[in-house]
Amino acid sequence: MENKELFVGIDISSETLDVAFSPTDQPQRFPYTEEGLQTLITRLQGCQPTLVVFEATGGLEAALMQALQEARLSFSRVNPRQVRDFARATNCLAKTDALDARLLAQFGQVLRPQPTPLPDEQTRHLRALVTRRRQLITLQMMEENHWRTAPSALRPAIRRHLDWLAEELANLDQEIAEFIQKTPLAETVTLLQSVPGVGQVTAVVLVAEVPELGRLNRKEIAALVGVAPFNRDSGKQQRQRHIRGGRAAVRTVLYMATVAGIRCNPVLRALYQRLISAGKAKKVALVACMRKLLTILNAMVRHRQTWCPRGAAA
Repeated sequence: MENKELFVGIDISSETLDVAFSPTDQPQRFPYTEEGLQTLITRLQGCQPTLVVFEATGGLEAALMQALQEARLSFSRVNPRQVRDFARATNCLAKTDALDARLLAQFGQVLRPQPTPLPDEQTRHLRALVTRRRQLITLQMMEENHWRTAPSALRPAIRRHLDWLAEELANLDQEIAEFIQKTPLAETVTLLQSVPGVGQVTAVVLVAEVPELGRLNRKEIAALVGVAPFNRDSGKQQRQRHIRGGRAAVRTVLYMATVAGIRCNPVLRALYQRLISAGKAKKVALVACMRKLLTILNAMVRHRQTWCPRGAAA
């Protein structure tokens, strides 16, 4: 069966894949196992879809993405919020696995999202390490809050857990550093760290979470990370612009790097002071500096050039 305009929607759960081979077909269920994936891939290779569409699920989609890439099938991992907005716009208020699969096929057919590039194996492994580090830090913060409010009888046990978490974080940081040094990613990490304010954690997160760095223009990379302000005007009303969406984990480390950069980076410090002098709110000025820093890093990776204050200011 050949169809140049065939969009397939896949709803992913931990044990099954519900697959709609078109927006109107009754979805079929495949077990989310190695054998089930192979059966699905064989079926997809037979019909050669234009695009396979599924939602980001926090990691469940990794095996599916790997199988699709190995089979050279184009796919798009889309934002679940966009899919739900699309469902409401089409008056599809019910929600089941089968309906979601058909909705994803329709989403792909109507909106035609861009195919998702899958990072290489080294970047995927680094991303897994960075994700684990973020999880440990979240646990550490939770336990620190528990320690402050816990009865004195429970504090020793919480402290032991905090000591264990600190040791795990130290070991993981060492593992990340050693892994990077064995890969070509080390060059990019070193390049990013040449910018005043950008430390190893920021550089590693950018390399792991933004493989598009250096491949997009400044507007595209700002929108991807979520530091591009969007208009909210209507008629004669001109509301304040706000940033939204993007990659929250990247935005967090970019914020910390910018706060440090305002103190030690001459380009960011001059921009921040100029915006504050012009009457901009501190938060607005800080976001503008985040966007400036991301633009600088994007250009540096594209041209493979280390930090140069004069070039960055331009």
